[in-house]
Amino acid sequence: MSDEINFKTNLDQERARKIVDALRNVYDPEIPIDVYDLGLIYEVSMEGDKLIIRMTLTAVGCPLSQDLGYSVGGALQSIVPEAKDIDVEVVFDPPWTPLRMTKMGREMFKAIYGYDIVEQWLQQQSQGQ
Repeated sequence: MSDEINFKTNLDQERARKIVDALRNVYDPEIPIDVYDLGLIYEVSMEGDKLIIRMTLTAVGCPLSQDLGYSVGGALQSIVPEAKDIDVEVVFDPPWTPLRMTKMGREMFKAIYGYDIVEQWLQQQSQGQ
């Protein structure tokens, strides 16, 4: 397991690590990799008594975005019990790219699909696709 925290947060390190553990149990509906290792989580912060989660999707228009947001919020509820409200915001700026994936996420993707998505994406970018 990586020590990196790849999202913005104002929570302490111990709580952030618990959040990572919880997010690793919430899977993207199309790619069978968890939302943390895919790099879909941009921010998890407290604002007053509200837990704010800013996240993205691998593709705009995912019909299950509401369900995924609900799953993310539910996974974090017990870790931040003082949050009176949980607000999951799905954003597309900045857009998701495979570069946001953790090393573990990249390895999982390669094991499932047989290729390195980051290498392929970088090659496509260099060719102007």
